[in-house]
Parts: sequence; C-alpha cells; structure tokens
Amino acid sequence: MEDAVILLSGGMDSGVLLAWAKERYREIHALTFNYGSKHAGRETAMACRLAQHYGVTFFLAELPFVRELFRSSLLAGGPDVPDGPYQTDGISSTVVPFRNGIMLSVAVGYAETLGATRVLIASHTGDHPIYPDCTPDFTEAMSRAAFYGTFSGVRVEAPFSGYDKRRIAQTGRSLGFDFTMTWSCYRGGDLHCGTCPTCLERKEALGYNEGLDPTRYLA
Repeated sequence: MEDAVILLSGGMDSGVLLAWAKERYREIHALTFNYGSKHAGRETAMACRLAQHYGVTFFLAELPFVRELFRSSLLAGGPDVPDGPYQTDGISSTVVPFRNGIMLSVAVGYAETLGATRVLIASHTGDHPIYPDCTPDFTEAMSRAAFYGTFSGVRVEAPFSGYDKRRIAQTGRSLGFDFTMTWSCYRGGDLHCGTCPTCLERKEALGYNEGLDPTRYLA
C-alpha cells in the first residue's frame, strides 16, 4: 500500500475523504493550511480533531501572504460573505485566486519529502462551476506537473471529482462518519450561520429538511 498526503480543511468533504482514504492507504499525512480565512479557527480545530480521531499525522502550514496579496470575501478583512446559494452571481467573491494550486504545490513537495506518492484533494462537482482550481482538468494538469516535477513521481488525485455533495454525505454515512466533527460555514461564528453558500450546500447534502442533518445552525 502507498502513503498519501491529504489536504484536510476540516470541512465535510475532506473529512469524508480522510475516512475513505484510511481504508486504502498505508499511512496518511493530513496537511491543513491557515491562509487567513474568516473561518480558519473553526476549520483548523476540526481538522486537528479529525486527524486525531483517525490516527493520522497532522501538520498546520501557515500561508500569511495569501491574505496580504489576494482579495476575497472569504479572507479576514475582506468584504462580507454573501448570503444565498452558489448559483448566484455574487458568490464569485468567495474565490481565493489559485488557492488549490498553491496548496497542492506545497502538498506535493511535502509528499516528496515524506516518500508519499499520492496527494488527495476533496474537489467535487458542486465546486466545478464556481472555482476554476477545482475542476477535473485542473487536477489532471496539477497531477502531471507533480509527476514530472518530483523524483518519486507524485500524483494528485480527486477521488470525489465525479460526486456531488449529497453523494459525499452518503459515502460518509456508509463509513460511519461523524459530520459534527466538521465545519463548513464561511463566517466562522460560534455556530453555522445557516444562510451562507456553504451552509446552504451542507443543509442540502446532509438532508436538513428531512431531519438528517446533525449540524446546529443559527438560521
């Protein structure tokens, strides 16, 4: 079995990916990034909790330059995060330019250092229309660059690339995954706000209207 590095944000997608990967890789190294988002504290705490729960190594990498150089409503000090679903025009304000490209580049170098041959990211079909660095074409291009740019031929993979978020939720349930160990809300308050894009997407995926979502929301 191979070793893998996983981008573990602390959200439900990467959390389920961690549970999925535990059955398929010999050793997993969870890599979490603090790039100055408004919900960084919440996500990081959940990522650390997930890593401990699944018995994998955990490393928090600081990327302070992202907040200093880039503009996004997702970043602390940026504009307010809009309400409403991802389909609305205003949600493009949450894009952090080339975020996954930066994180994957670091993760590939980390994998090469550790002797791991795979880097895993939890991109899915719901991300594709909004975030250009979540598409299958992007992941494939990054994988080619990683393979040719490392001695060990590291590959980047997005196992959930063909899944929507509801299917990820179903996968998690089949694995006995505890969704209360994850954080989605872009606003990073004491509870999930329930109205920002990721909260609405989380509600839909976890079956909020069917009484299946264990998350506590403000609204």
